[in-house]
Amino acid sequence: MWTLFFAALAALAQEAPIAFVGARVIPVAGAEIERGAVVVQGGKVVAVGPAATTSIPAGAETRDVAGKVIFPGIVDTHSHIGGGSGADGSVPIQPDVRILDSINARDPGFRRARAGGITTVNVMPGSGHLLSGQTLYLKLREARTIDDLLIRLDGGRIAGGMKMANGTNSQKEPPFPGTRGKSAALMREQLVKAQAYREKLRRAGDDPEKKPDRDLDMEALVEVLDGKRVVHQHTHRHDDILTALRLRDEFGLKMVLHHVSEAWKIAPEIAAAKAPCSVIVIDAPGGKLEARDLSLETGAVLERAGVLVGFHTDDGITDSRLFLRSPALAVRAGMSREKALEAMTIAGAKMLELDSRIGTLEAGKDADLLVLSGDPLSVSTSILETWVEGKKVFDLAKPEDRLVAEGGYGAGVPSMHAGCEGGAP
Repeated sequence: MWTLFFAALAALAQEAPIAFVGARVIPVAGAEIERGAVVVQGGKVVAVGPAATTSIPAGAETRDVAGKVIFPGIVDTHSHIGGGSGADGSVPIQPDVRILDSINARDPGFRRARAGGITTVNVMPGSGHLLSGQTLYLKLREARTIDDLLIRLDGGRIAGGMKMANGTNSQKEPPFPGTRGKSAALMREQLVKAQAYREKLRRAGDDPEKKPDRDLDMEALVEVLDGKRVVHQHTHRHDDILTALRLRDEFGLKMVLHHVSEAWKIAPEIAAAKAPCSVIVIDAPGGKLEARDLSLETGAVLERAGVLVGFHTDDGITDSRLFLRSPALAVRAGMSREKALEAMTIAGAKMLELDSRIGTLEAGKDADLLVLSGDPLSVSTSILETWVEGKKVFDLAKPEDRLVAEGGYGAGVPSMHAGCEGGAP
């Protein structure tokens, strides 16, 4: 009885409006507001504007954030937090594998991501396969199980894409391909099979007797062919990038190019293809030969060419807590401030096809926001608070959250969160 009573009180509290007043607001959707107000209620942004003219609802909890900066929650388009693993060593193409089935929602990586201001993340299987499985788009709410993190689309479908790769990662002993040419041939072969499977389903219509036997590999690839799953393509060398685009065009795929170490060499071709690029920005490149020509100027070169540019951590390549360094390094290398900030927010949201819900501070969008100590591109700025759908999920003022943000003994312990039902603290 008391559990239900307190749960009801909590639900009511969540519906109470909250007004963040006095901060410099960077909505990304428009001009910065020097002394602004952001009002959230029911998990949504209900108003953004100057503090002097924005209506604050009666009964709202007003938070004085003068001297701070309000910024949209960060979108990480490519991460490996959660300890999940995808395809195994049996075959190089495994579209039936779901990273959903192997993510630990209590993994400390999620807490580090919140400390880094990340509110939405695309969690991927690895790149050691031509196709290593289905990715998962997650909201970094407080979670007991993976279901608490899922993003549901219209009809209840779980949001996610498909991870593909080319280059050296997937070149191994048989049954894996040994060359770039064979890699493309194997991928093409499976997509042709998926086209045939889709045609059989179309011809069968509603007649169960005519339908082919259920094939989980083909079902997933049909979703790719139909544009229900965006292909997230790991690729580095300029020739590998062009091969990926060739396959995209041949089969009509939706595709985001990831890493793109040599994209600066073929920026006009990428722009002509209207291919979004999710770039990793690292200040200490190395580790693999095909990424040796990685450049900090890639974001700037692609921006000038008119390419949609986003950033990602590839965590643990870049620690999620340090993600705000990415736009700062990109600006230092020539990218504009405007596009660098978009790359952390709305550009990533577009790549995940979630831009109607996240990526900017606008009325009607999810109340995902950060309270920063200063400008997002300053090396001295700290993330003070992270809010997801109107709920605070990180607070630097709390000792346990500061430990996660700064590191130290116990920072890597998995979450022991338990609800009102009881259990471990």
